Parts: sequence; C-alpha cells; structure tokens
Amino acid sequence: MSITKSFFAIAATLCLGFAANAQQVTGFFPQDKPKEANLEQEYLKAVNYESFKVHLKELTKAPHIAGTPENEAVAAYMTKVMSDAGMDVTSYPYDVYLPNHPGESLLEIISPEKMTLSQQEGPIEGDPFSTDSRLYKGFNAYSGSGDVTAEVVYANYGVKADFEKLAEMGVDLKGKVVIARYGGNFRGFKAKFAEQYGAAALIIYTDPKDSGFGRGDVYPDGPFYNETTIQRGSLLTLDYTGDPLTPFEPALPLDGDKKVKRLDPKDVAFHTIPVSPIGYGAAKEILSRMKGSSVPEGWQGGLPFDYRLTGGSDLKVRVKVEQPVDYIRANNIVGKFEGSEYPDEWIILGSHYDAWSFGATDPNSGTAMMLTLAEALGELIKNGERLKRSILIGHWDAEEQGVIGSTEWVEQFKDELGAKAVVYMNFDAAVSGRNFGVSAAPTLKNLIIEAAKEVDYPDSAKTVYEVWAGKNEEPRIGNLGGGSDHIAFYMYAGVPSLSGGTGGTSAYHSNYDNFHYYSKFVDPTFKMGGTLASVIGILTLRMANATIIPYDVPRYAQDLRVHFDNAEKSVKEMDSSFESFDKVDLAIKKLKSSSEAYEKAINQALSSGTLSDKQIGKLNKELISLEKSWIDPKGMYFGSWYRSLYVSTDPFSGYASWILPGIKYEVETNSTERLEEWDTRYSKAILDLSKKVEDMSKSLK
Repeated sequence: MSITKSFFAIAATLCLGFAANAQQVTGFFPQDKPKEANLEQEYLKAVNYESFKVHLKELTKAPHIAGTPENEAVAAYMTKVMSDAGMDVTSYPYDVYLPNHPGESLLEIISPEKMTLSQQEGPIEGDPFSTDSRLYKGFNAYSGSGDVTAEVVYANYGVKADFEKLAEMGVDLKGKVVIARYGGNFRGFKAKFAEQYGAAALIIYTDPKDSGFGRGDVYPDGPFYNETTIQRGSLLTLDYTGDPLTPFEPALPLDGDKKVKRLDPKDVAFHTIPVSPIGYGAAKEILSRMKGSSVPEGWQGGLPFDYRLTGGSDLKVRVKVEQPVDYIRANNIVGKFEGSEYPDEWIILGSHYDAWSFGATDPNSGTAMMLTLAEALGELIKNGERLKRSILIGHWDAEEQGVIGSTEWVEQFKDELGAKAVVYMNFDAAVSGRNFGVSAAPTLKNLIIEAAKEVDYPDSAKTVYEVWAGKNEEPRIGNLGGGSDHIAFYMYAGVPSLSGGTGGTSAYHSNYDNFHYYSKFVDPTFKMGGTLASVIGILTLRMANATIIPYDVPRYAQDLRVHFDNAEKSVKEMDSSFESFDKVDLAIKKLKSSSEAYEKAINQALSSGTLSDKQIGKLNKELISLEKSWIDPKGMYFGSWYRSLYVSTDPFSGYASWILPGIKYEVETNSTERLEEWDTRYSKAILDLSKKVEDMSKSLK
C-alpha cells in the first residue's frame, strides 16, 4: 500500500553508512567458513534466472484482487511451486472485513455543463491485458458511501499542512468536494483531513508533474502515467494495522472452532465521506473550470493552466460511491524448509500476493523472486545439503486493503515469533527496476551489504554492492517505515526486519501494472529477479547456517546515538530550555560498552572454537530476545498497537519511518509534557538491552 511498494517508499530520510572493509562472514567457526562458501557458490549456480520470468507470467495471467477466484488460483500456483521445491506448505485462512469491489460509483461535472468523468484506464494498442473484461474501475477501499453534489476546493497534496494553509487563508471546506493530488502522504490521510475540515467528498488524482508527462514519455510510449492511469489504494487510517474488526487478535474463520470477538463496524472509525481516484485527464476537466484565487507557491501542478483554490458557485461536481464491505476469506500461504539443527529458529521471508489488477510489479515481482529462491534452495536440499535453521517463505493475502493478511498471521503467532523468529525480510514489489536498495533494522544492515558483495550485477563488471554504492564510499541504508508487510513483525512483535529490492518506475496500483508493461519498461532483460534471488539467497543461507546468529549488536548503540542527537535537536527547536535526555545518554554509553565487550568476546569464542552446544543454544535464544527490548506493552500514544519504542510508521503520513516514535510524536504535536516520561521509558529499554548483551558476554566465559 506504499507509494512504490518497494524499499523506496519506506526508506527514512536518515540513512547510515558502513565500513566497506567489514568482516565478510560472521557467526561461523573458522573451520565452517569454507563449507559455507562452497554452499553459497552451489546456491548461485542453482538460481535459475529464467524461472523468474516463467513465474511472473503465470502469477499475473489475470487480475487477482483479494477474495476472488483468480487470487485463489495464484495461491494454488504458489503452493505447487513451493511443494515441488520440497517445502512443507500450509494455508492459514482468515475472514477479514474489507471491500474487494468498487461497487457503484460515478463522477460527474453537473454545471456549468454536464460531463461524466472517466474512472478507468483506456485500452492500449499492443497491450492485450488492458482490455481484460475482469478489470475494475478505479476505487479507494474503505471509502465512505454517499452521493454528493457540491462546489470544489483544490487542496494541493492534501497533507496536514495543506489543510492548515487553506484554513489560514479562510477557505471554507464545509460541504465542499475537495480535489487533491497524490503524493506527500498516505491517501487515507487525505480523506481523514478532508473529513476533519468538513468536506463532503474527496477526489484524488495523479498530477502529471509528479507521475505523468512532466516526468517523461507516458504509457505506452514511456513508463509514466498517461491521462487515464488511476492509482487505486486503501484509505484505512485506524490507530492499528490489520483487519479493522479484530485489533490485537487474528481474524480467524467465522466457521472455525475458535471464536474471536469482532468489533461492530459501527464502532470503527472508518471514513464516512465518499472518495474516488481519477486520472489527470479527468481531473483536468474539473481544475480547468475553477475560477477562484490563485494557489499558494508550490501548489501549481503540471497541467497547462493556472491552478485555482476554488471553483466558485457555477462549478458543481457530483461524487457518488456505494461501496460494499463484507467478510472475505483471505489465505496466507507459508512454505517451510525444516532446519536440521535449530528447527525452532526461523528465518522468514515474505511478500503479499494479492493485487489491484495483474500485479506484475506490485507485488508479484517479489512473489516470483521468492519462488525462484525457494526452487534454488530446494535443489540444494534435494542434493543432500541441510540448513541449520528453518526457512519460512510467507505469501500474504489482503495486503492492498490495509496490510491485513500478514498482520493476522503475526497476531496469531505472536508468542512463537517472539521466541523463534530470527529475522523477517519483506519483498513487496521487490523487482521493480534496476536500482538496488534496502531499509533495515540496525542489526541487519551490515549483513545485507556483505551479501551484495557476492553477486555480480547484470551486464556489468561490478558487483551488486559496487553498483549500489555508486560513487559513494559506502552504500546507504534507510530505516523502515510503513506501507507493507514488515509492519506487524517489526513494530508489533519486535522481529528485526528488512525490506529491499530493485526499484525504478512503475504503473503503481493501476490496471497497466501487467506483464506487457513489465516486459517493456520495468526490466526487459528479466535478469534482476535472479540477481535479487541470488543476493537474498546468500543472506538467507548465512543467517540460516551461522553457528551464532550474526546480528551486528554494536550497531544499536551507534545508531541510537545518531537518532537521539537528532531528537534532542528537534526538541530544542521546540523548547529552548530543554537540555538533553540525561537518562538515555547514560544508558547509550552503557550499551556501547557492553556491545563492544560482547563483540570482542564472541569473536574470540568463534575463533577459538570453544563454544559448547549449551552455550550456543543459550546465546542464540538471548540474541533473538534483543529486539524485544523495544517492545513496550503500553505502546504509543497515537496507537497502542504500535509497541516498538524504536520505530513506527508515521501516524500523520502513513509511510515515513519514525525512529524514536514516542519522542517524535511529542515534537510533531508541539508538546513537552511527556519528555521526562520518554527519557525514562527509553532509558529503561536501552538498559534492558544492555543487560541482555552483558549476560551474553558472561555466557561466553
């Protein structure tokens, strides 16, 4: 549900670098490293680059929105591929409350002349997918239902500051139809703010300056949005993620043995105003007829006329939406390679598989990559290799309506994940171009860098790492935000998470996101899928086979120092009397010392090969518990479901990464009353983390 659905949407503005000469492979006894190196080379040989194309073509034969027979066919295909690869495959069903059909909708200009506006992409010559009769018109899931005819107000991107600016200028939104362009925040917040300011309806369009002819040639001549391209998407802005009727609990089947208490839909804060998306061709008909005051600086879009704030009394627009919402069966498909030595330590990879249309880029490029990876691992296992830890590959359903399938699975298995999950790696729309990048938890950042050094970049004499780093001394890795299936793993259950892939342009959330578009503009070579499967496979093998889970433990203190320095600067800008988070400062110093001691001790223990099986088991259990130090049962004030003190999605934009979200929320709401509380809560979490690290060092003696 993110802006590009890949790591580009969820990378934070703060990115941190790494030493290029870091140790290549961590967590192994010296005598085990040659075997691991040989295994990795065998894996790279086993990756079938052609399989990615085969899988992608099969996965995207038909539009497959959640709850449809076509989506069930995709689930069946994934099940077969993983089963054939030797995985034990299980389906996890849930009955979730969502709209998977636009229902009845209509957009019209009523006056000064009557005109019906297009709500669906036009046919494209040479693109056979564009005329598929099963394609839906554009819609926003969880729109309110209603039939509104009213004057129009333009709200730029519809971010919080834009609505505040309109109020400051005295523009009255009560009873009006707001039109806003995509960008700047999650579309659901555009609806939330419009409703808060009294609007009766909302139209969202993609401006050509942002994603159309202002960027380059449009489809079919180029990759950018043409005038009929429509971005679909969910509007959910609840203070929790997942099924809207079962927060904190899995939405188990209604006809199952275990009953789950569900909220009454009337008691859930769904949007009540009708909302509909359109292309800029339809938006042009509205915007060009507006006669009000000129827009503020920065609000002008890419259409060839001056944008206006209001349409005036002569311009009336009708927005009609009657959107059915009901229970649909969502099915998560999870395959498993059982670990030979540590079966209860899980390396988890995942992506959703439901799509707004064909889903060639979003999400099924990631799906096809993971199937390719599963086949390569399966070949190794069939040839007698054994992986020490269990590898799980999850294909999540109903993500597009609100990251629902993965959240229900995490809520169902939260306790097991807390005890067993070593890592979660998310690959939503993971092969969307040729630009490699990653966002990750601190402990995982160096691991992905090292894996990228082992794989050649296609049609280049460089490695993926070298192309990724470019002219920089070292590549940059972001911090995870919102928008995809890592949310529940990382921000609710405390599993270190990563989201990565290759990005570029896409026909995001439109009916043109199909195999033809992908073949022409995303990756005509079809080499990036195998390349990413190679990099992620190396990372997976290292995490699965390392004797000691190879987290970069000292990274916590290093990153925290940077983040708290930034937080203190932001607080001082708000309150000049503030000096520092004194308790946190002391706690970070303690964590830095304990982490450095642990790193020295574990390197010595691995080098000498003196660890006993009992020590190894105890140490790995303690390592899995580290991230849980950030999980606070009280959660955030903007939503107690978000339990990680370290990171959350931005509750005002829905996408951006909020590091230290407790403090960030105080700054964003211009509040100082809870700063002392957060100093205490954060210092407690950091000291708890430090104590765990100290205990690990003691267990090595």
